[in-house]
Amino acid sequence: MKFYLGTVVAFALTILPWSGAQADANTIGTEKFKMTEQESGLAQNGAAPVEEKEKAHPPEAGSKSDGNTLAGNAAAGKTAAAATKGEKKSTGYFRPSSSYSTQPESDPPRYVRTLSKTGIEAFKDIYWLDVGIDHRTRYEFRSNDIRRTELRLDQPFLLRSRAYFGIREIFDPLRGAVEFQDSRRYNGHFPPDDRDFNEHELIQAYAELYLKGALGQDDLKQERPLRLRAGRMAYEALDRRLIGRNEWRNTTNTFEGFRINLGQEVNDWEGDLWAYQPVQRLLTEFDERIENQWFYGGIAHWRKWSDFITLQPYYMGLTQDGSKTGEIDRHIHSPALRGYGKIGDTGLDFDFNLIYQFGRNGTQEHQAYAHITELGYTLKHAWKPRISAFYGYASGDRNPNDNVNNRFERFFGFSRPWSADDYIVFENIKSPKIKLEFQPFKDLRIDGGYSWYWLASDTDRLNNLFRSNGSNGGGFSNRDATGSSGDFIGHNFDIRARYKLAKHINTTIGYSHFTSGEFVRNRQIAALGRSPGNSDFFYVEVVLSAF
Repeated sequence: MKFYLGTVVAFALTILPWSGAQADANTIGTEKFKMTEQESGLAQNGAAPVEEKEKAHPPEAGSKSDGNTLAGNAAAGKTAAAATKGEKKSTGYFRPSSSYSTQPESDPPRYVRTLSKTGIEAFKDIYWLDVGIDHRTRYEFRSNDIRRTELRLDQPFLLRSRAYFGIREIFDPLRGAVEFQDSRRYNGHFPPDDRDFNEHELIQAYAELYLKGALGQDDLKQERPLRLRAGRMAYEALDRRLIGRNEWRNTTNTFEGFRINLGQEVNDWEGDLWAYQPVQRLLTEFDERIENQWFYGGIAHWRKWSDFITLQPYYMGLTQDGSKTGEIDRHIHSPALRGYGKIGDTGLDFDFNLIYQFGRNGTQEHQAYAHITELGYTLKHAWKPRISAFYGYASGDRNPNDNVNNRFERFFGFSRPWSADDYIVFENIKSPKIKLEFQPFKDLRIDGGYSWYWLASDTDRLNNLFRSNGSNGGGFSNRDATGSSGDFIGHNFDIRARYKLAKHINTTIGYSHFTSGEFVRNRQIAALGRSPGNSDFFYVEVVLSAF
């Protein structure tokens, strides 16, 4: 599916700050990078606060609207806000997870507003149009980045601009949306890649058939709609670890295909089915779908017992036909179960995810698994302090010479909560963490923590080590098949503060210090002749929204 007209419109509408400046001195090549070969990212400000979601799509009051956004999340936003603030009992079944940075981006995205709710008098009756314009600038200070093969100081500026337009209700049951994005990097010392560059791109363009109340009502008399989408889509699901827009990263994961939603977020049950072809990000050309790959699956949301636990059994599959491209054939199947909730009024919360994988990976059998557990406790204090303990595991390939591949397939999720500096992804990893989150006053939120990292298999790779030089580090090996380099990756401290400077201006400042373990030191010495032993990452981010 090609959107050449959309490219022109995107170029015209997307905000391009510093238009007189030139991009990196490096010449942008035309090499194609696949999403599966790039690290993912966390949303720029962590999980979207549910109170912000409510502001983005509040329930309709006396208008022609039925209260549903394109994704039917208006009522869910209200439910989430009530559940989080504890101001009143929820009237729906949805409860948000309390675990660290796992709340998916809203649909439409949180920078979008219904035009009638922008406060502009001339638009007060335009209830059927969702609009949003958003720009983010982030300055990064990176010293001795282990993803690079040149250990030096890098201070890039990352710019990302977006515009969104969605039509709903007025032409029901037909709806639709488009979202444009422009991603660039300035002042960087390394070659361009598709983590930072994706110029004037169309990241969403879909049509939707919205059948209100097609599946009846739940026990709370909330309508259960049926939604069918076709086109290009970018969204997040579950805890974002396997399907994510990658809001932290400068570029976005997108897909082309079909999606069916049974019900909406406030219902006691909901189903989400999809069949997509991943979209390949091109630096300066219009993105193209990867025609030999299909990503498909389904998620069931069971919220009948959501005051205690929400259950999300799901299945994901990935098929790759290598006959036309010279790549290997892949058939990965991944059944799983996630559950999260709170234990009464004790202040305790939990989140777990159990994932098994099987199938074929070229000539090898694929057998892998992962599990994640987080336990948290929120103190009864005005600052809402939450302390949590986390442990995550994803298997790695145990023997490079056998006929079984044990490396966990992370699909298209985000990875930044594994490490604030983007060093760790959801494969071949064992990681315990402790986190502290608190909110000293309404517009300031602070979180920090300490993390430790080991390879699940000391004979498999550390994905992001030397990552800028190819999927296996290019000529710099990020794997020691003998296991003699050890399994300890390192440990890091991170802290972040998010402050709402004004109604349409959000700021974030963060810092992370990483201390290399034996595996990183040994591989750096083998490849580069030296290892600095640690690295530092500092950043300042400003997000401007029009509405």
